[in-house]
Amino acid sequence: VTAQDLSPDDVTAQDLSPDDVTAQDLSPDDVTAQDLSPDDVTAQDLSPDDINTQSHNITRRQVTSDNSVPPLLTSVPLNKANDGSYNTEFVVVILTEKQEGLYNLYFHNCAADPKETKLSFQIDIIEKNYNNYLSAGEIYLPRMYMVLCAVFLISGSFWFTVLRKRRDDVYKIHYLMLVLVYIKSMSLLFHAINFHFISVDGSPIEAWAVLYYITHLLKGALLFVTIVLIGTGWAFIKHVLSDKDKKIFMIVIPLQVLANVAYIIIESTEEGNQQYGLWKEIFILVDLLCCGAILFPVVWSIRHLQEASQTDGKAVINLAKLKLFRHFYVMVVCYIYITRIIVYLLEITVPYKFEWMDELLAEIATFVFFVVTAYKFRPGSDNPYLRLPQNDDSDSEIEMDEIVTTSGVLEGVKRINSRSVITNGDSSSSPSV
Repeated sequence: VTAQDLSPDDVTAQDLSPDDVTAQDLSPDDVTAQDLSPDDVTAQDLSPDDINTQSHNITRRQVTSDNSVPPLLTSVPLNKANDGSYNTEFVVVILTEKQEGLYNLYFHNCAADPKETKLSFQIDIIEKNYNNYLSAGEIYLPRMYMVLCAVFLISGSFWFTVLRKRRDDVYKIHYLMLVLVYIKSMSLLFHAINFHFISVDGSPIEAWAVLYYITHLLKGALLFVTIVLIGTGWAFIKHVLSDKDKKIFMIVIPLQVLANVAYIIIESTEEGNQQYGLWKEIFILVDLLCCGAILFPVVWSIRHLQEASQTDGKAVINLAKLKLFRHFYVMVVCYIYITRIIVYLLEITVPYKFEWMDELLAEIATFVFFVVTAYKFRPGSDNPYLRLPQNDDSDSEIEMDEIVTTSGVLEGVKRINSRSVITNGDSSSSPSV
């Protein structure tokens, strides 16, 4: 009689002695962890693909074929050293699809009075998905960042050709937009390289990480500066910033630098660190303040254009500019809403395998915002934002009361051009015609 001659209902574990049945005679569906004692399964029964050969202390393992998801570890062995310290080593292997998920490692101090018990320990964690050290939701990030880098680089090159063709209508702000696109492309490139080395070696290379942090800091600061400059109308309708505009720059630039510093600290710090929570709160608060501050110049420009549109002879041009600024205001609000709120909601709702989708959404929103802004404020005579007034009285286009000062002594005094006429040695003046 062999195992093939009998059905599973005819033979049970009680009918056979341990010498009659071995692990090779049974399939994984026939034996569960409840049928075997901890002494029956050892590290020798598992192949090298199931468990890292560098792990020596392996606790009781449960492998079942039913629909339930058993705990991966029932206990963690502690080994006491001669100096009174403890050390342990364990391994967790994901064998079924239902065991897949987002795992976190927490340490709890179970002393009677945790505040009175001081602990010092070192944890070395190796997390790996097949041959990739990235999390399951971050595996696609290196390739995604490389593709986005190429997209921004191609877009920047196209914008450069546009500036070359419209050289006579180009302002400094257009070149600033070009620099922003190239820095954004470099930031994505360094981010992709940094993630690549993390996926291969398990740890980042400091040189590439530093380059990414520098370009990310420059990109963030330059983005907000460009939005504020466009919102104030600098280099388009006025070449001097008012006092209110300067105050906005004095607030936005330091806050944006602080927000990027907080982001860098968060990226390079583990969640268990005491400083992680503090810097994350600082980053969220400061970033929201920056997003709110950049809206003020746009609102001021809209209000100014509404007043200027009532001036005779300029209503059509000012109304076109007013419509353009209102569109820009909606664009900025939508960009802030998508990158700060929608991305966060997507991050906390999507499954762990699709964590890369929130990064993709943020980058797509940034790209669309760049493209639409460049189209709206492109150099060209057909752009209502760049169209000059038809008469010479263009002082109302600029907030002159905030840029230059007038004196009450000269109020009502007009300049009259005159020429001198010499007749028989006598000079006399007459107004010019």
